[in-house]
Amino acid sequence: MYPAKSAHRWRKILAIPATLLLTSAGMYVGNSSALWGSEVGRPLLLSHRGIAQTFPLEGVENDTCTATRIHPPDHNYLENTLPSMRAAFQAGADLLEFDVQVTKDDQLAVFHDSTLECRTNATGRVREHTLAQLRLLDVGYGYSADGGATFPLRGMGIGLLPSAEEVVAEFPDRELLIDLKNDDAAEGERLAAYLATLPAERLATISVYGGDTAMGVIADRLPQVRVTSEKIMKDCLMRYLGASWTGYVPEACQHTELHLPQRYGRLLWGWPHLFVDRMRQADTRVILVAGDGPWSEGFDQPEGLDAVPSDWSGWLWTNRVDVIAPLLR
Repeated sequence: MYPAKSAHRWRKILAIPATLLLTSAGMYVGNSSALWGSEVGRPLLLSHRGIAQTFPLEGVENDTCTATRIHPPDHNYLENTLPSMRAAFQAGADLLEFDVQVTKDDQLAVFHDSTLECRTNATGRVREHTLAQLRLLDVGYGYSADGGATFPLRGMGIGLLPSAEEVVAEFPDRELLIDLKNDDAAEGERLAAYLATLPAERLATISVYGGDTAMGVIADRLPQVRVTSEKIMKDCLMRYLGASWTGYVPEACQHTELHLPQRYGRLLWGWPHLFVDRMRQADTRVILVAGDGPWSEGFDQPEGLDAVPSDWSGWLWTNRVDVIAPLLR
């Protein structure tokens, strides 16, 4: 028979697994999406650059000219143009994302690449041209689905490059997400200066994302604007992983948005529905992107929706809202 002190010691040791079990059970129950998460409505759709020409991502690098590797076109829309954006909203988009860069004459041009050779009939960097010069270009010039043998969209993009001001004016009552392409403090200042001219009710419908430096400038100038960057998203998610088994949502997760690859969502407390509810209460969007996250990969085809959590009520990122929206109605 063990001495009394030894028996007491063993009781304490054996109690540890039970305590851990109870704690784990409490954490699981408190973060059960099935028990506490709401399942309301359909997914909301972010239309990436309007309705765009899509392309396979295999082998894509930072310097790959994606216009020369598009899928055979089944529509004539060109990304970041007003016709493409109008079509996206008509198809069922809830939010429109578009790209912005500062030009030689300090204007806000809507265009994705930092250089012009890939998509247009010009050369050089966007910032080396005035907005008036950029408006003369054919933004459909470089698109090819057969390695450059034919260019089915050539001639269709002449004069279609808009300014950020034109996009905002074109869709006065719609949600917009601006991607500031260059992580430059001066470009952050320029965009912030323009946004500051908008009335408060319009500014409430506009969000911005981009590099850490530029977003820091905009967040300091316009704290009322929803701003995000890679650093902001990482800070939010790391703090959430560390502390939010209690239901607490860190300040880093307040009033922002998360572009979240689906595979990583499963690691988060309350995934999927309770997590979305918590972020919604913190005025933060949860936008699900396809793939692993390095590229702006969208849910563009019906089979891609198989990876979306059942009854998902957050946002979905898509380049083909015209294909996806009818499937969700």
